[in-house]
Amino acid sequence: MKALFSISFVTALVVLLGQSGSQIEARAQERYADLQNFTKVLNLVQQYYVEEVDTKKLIYGAIKGMLRELDPHTNFMPPDIFKDFESETSGEFGGLGIEISVQNGILTIISPIEDTPAWKAGIKAGDKVIAIDGKTTKGASLVEASQMMRGKRGSKVILKIVRDGEDKPRDIAIVRGSVKIRSVKYTDLSDGYAYVRITSFIENTAPDLQKVVAAHLAKNKKVEGLLIDLRRNPGGLLDQAVKVSDMFLKEGAIVSTIGRDKSNKEVSQATKRGKFTDFPLVILVDGYSASASEIVSGALQDNKRALIVGERTFGKGSVQSVVKLPDGSGLKLTVARYYTPKGVSIQAEGIKPDIVIDDVDPEAFSKAVIRSKGGRERDMVGHLQGDAEKKEAATGGKSDEEGLTAWWKDIGSKSDEALSPRDKLFKSDYQAYQAFSYLKAWHALKSLNK
Repeated sequence: MKALFSISFVTALVVLLGQSGSQIEARAQERYADLQNFTKVLNLVQQYYVEEVDTKKLIYGAIKGMLRELDPHTNFMPPDIFKDFESETSGEFGGLGIEISVQNGILTIISPIEDTPAWKAGIKAGDKVIAIDGKTTKGASLVEASQMMRGKRGSKVILKIVRDGEDKPRDIAIVRGSVKIRSVKYTDLSDGYAYVRITSFIENTAPDLQKVVAAHLAKNKKVEGLLIDLRRNPGGLLDQAVKVSDMFLKEGAIVSTIGRDKSNKEVSQATKRGKFTDFPLVILVDGYSASASEIVSGALQDNKRALIVGERTFGKGSVQSVVKLPDGSGLKLTVARYYTPKGVSIQAEGIKPDIVIDDVDPEAFSKAVIRSKGGRERDMVGHLQGDAEKKEAATGGKSDEEGLTAWWKDIGSKSDEALSPRDKLFKSDYQAYQAFSYLKAWHALKSLNK
């Protein structure tokens, strides 16, 4: 992720001045001795290695090895890779369309980006990539793994993946293509409600979201509620996360960043120009909602602007500053941690939802609901009727549970072509359906929390 700030030389100087002269001198001598060792080894390899070597390749390799001692998000990018990296946040680039990380030494898919080659090929969040075109990924850095996946558009790459719940690895072939990201996707849920899926945070995410919500408002005259889906959203640009959060806030902190110098805290505040601050808002997240997704969720949760539902998020709460080096290569360096408005670190913790909604296979759930015959007092033959049941019997009405069963039966009997956009969405997505139920119950939930 590109941060909105770079490493300050003034800050570095302050840190140094906080040390005694003898400490600074001792550390300088130690570093000089280490650099002498590096220079000596380099000279020996250049002079005596059995074959002639490329000096730049050796130096690049040394830099990569040095950074491998740090966290997996700190990487060195040679000029060709750095050029590709710069284009990825513009919304169009060549490749597979996946966000990857190294977890416990294993290359892991955080999330495939929707409508990209990887998504269409069946790659899923959580898949572990153990080989690329037959070459093991063991010990590979993120940059090296990305390089192995890159290639000409139209060419094929084969990922050998291990998937939870499956006994054997599987090979998935993906044809590299042009990845055009449409990060904001909208569905009208009728009656003034809207569903918006944000697939990633790229340069145009905030303005696109604002256009979508404004268009919904113009169409319906009033927004009854908005469901924002951040599941499987791997993150992206920090400034877009701040702008999206600001859109829904009247005031308050959005996110803070703290680096090595704990006294140097940078806080992003709401600008009081939020355009959409007066309607219910529910955010749906899962274990693969990361980075910028967690910033938005944490900001709206801590400011009590939104109800966060779903599963605990990924926990990628570190800040990377990107530095372009003189030869066209680049350094992505972890320089700080993210904190929510209440001062809670996101790193390795994630955002805990207000209401947990487990992911359930919608087809299995619908069958379970339809076939369920027992388990509660009211399901027992000859049970004593409650007041609500007597009222239902007198009016011919249905309970919420019976209504849910009838709804699942209705949409389950129809083809996707015969369904409305809302029913088509909910038929295949149990978590979204449940999140929508909480959105509609917003006012009742707010009164309970008073």
